[in-house]
Amino acid sequence: MIGKLEAAELRELWKHEALDFISWLADNLDVLKDQLGLDLTTVEQEQSVGPFSADILAKDASGRSVIIENQLERTDHDHLGKVLTYLANLDAKIAIWISSDPRPEHVTAVDYLNENVPSDTEFYLVKLQAFRIGSSEPAPLFTIEAGPSEERTAAGETKKNLAEKDKKRYEFFQQLLDRCREKTNLFSNISPVGYQSWVQAGAGKGGLGWILVATEKSARIDLFFYAPSAEMNQKRFEAFMVHKDEIEKAFGEPLSWEFKTSRKQQYVRSVCSIGGLDDEGKWQDIQSDLVDRLIRMDAAFRPWIKQIN
Repeated sequence: MIGKLEAAELRELWKHEALDFISWLADNLDVLKDQLGLDLTTVEQEQSVGPFSADILAKDASGRSVIIENQLERTDHDHLGKVLTYLANLDAKIAIWISSDPRPEHVTAVDYLNENVPSDTEFYLVKLQAFRIGSSEPAPLFTIEAGPSEERTAAGETKKNLAEKDKKRYEFFQQLLDRCREKTNLFSNISPVGYQSWVQAGAGKGGLGWILVATEKSARIDLFFYAPSAEMNQKRFEAFMVHKDEIEKAFGEPLSWEFKTSRKQQYVRSVCSIGGLDDEGKWQDIQSDLVDRLIRMDAAFRPWIKQIN
């Protein structure tokens, strides 16, 4: 005969969270080992943290401090705050938050923490349920809803690397714009955006702009044709091409005239040969070169920009 698994109320096992469940768990931390893979030993119940107290302070087999916060109810922001407070103040490396009803938002929050905290710190959100078979005594079941993983750690490292790149781009363009303002007012009202590898300013006519670009390996300046009409962009590009020799002579060197019928926007470019964002030791030279190219391109194109429609 096969029995039927039935859900049981947690309050049948523990009538009072603080008096019953916490004491039981402190004496039976081995129930978490199969799920979490952690061999835990209780150090203290109701460990004081200023005017607050962590439900359980434990140690794992490596001697790392572990805090456990319990809720025989739905997760809430108050307990999330407690988890973070106890983890920080008790210098713990592992936080275990047990709840009978983890909210999806808090599952996401714990995943986020595991992606962004130092690699030696771990967060677990564990769902607690109780079941019985027929008339048997109810038994607890612990299930991990959110926890550390190699994928989460890798995702976290990727995010950190991207954040570092964003910071690096922001610093480069802030320095570039500062240098630019010393020589010209073309980018005087422009601010950098960390996730963008460029900054753009108007070139004196609607649908025409200057773009300063810096990627990991290279940097350049573009005259950008971005009118809503592809036909207008082509017409303007061709109008400048008629004066190509005069423009390049005024600029002082050849330019890259990049027209493609497959796209609406078009470009005239001048590339810096010194390097890009990865060449931090050359940033000053790269930035000075870009500013010089900007000023020379503006002077070379300005007479013709005034004449086009």
